[in-house]
Amino acid sequence: MATPTYDSDVKLYNLTFDANDPPRLATFWSVVLERPIREGANEYFATIARTATAPAMLFIPRVPGTKLAKNRLDIDLDCHDIGDPRDRLEGLGATFMHEKNEFGLHWMTFQDPEGNEFCVAALG
Repeated sequence: MATPTYDSDVKLYNLTFDANDPPRLATFWSVVLERPIREGANEYFATIARTATAPAMLFIPRVPGTKLAKNRLDIDLDCHDIGDPRDRLEGLGATFMHEKNEFGLHWMTFQDPEGNEFCVAALG
């Protein structure tokens, strides 16, 4: 079977977070991912720059309303050993939610300091 080719100018550029405190949430993700926050971060705008393999992350003031349910989209992080990052993430302000081993995959789910869910797994 031939691999399909795509000729599109559309590319994933940014993951945008509505945040109560954009610089604080950007700092959390900057340390987790070991990627710097771009200059000019302030109470209205903070960005972690894109890389050759990862989109930028943009943090802006939260829209009105409170988060009431599970995220419709969450970030999945890859690590070498699933047991390694838990203490580090909790030390940075993440909240451990649960650990699962289903569908041939072992992962842990956390919330960032503002309640956004994300998962960590040893994917490869």
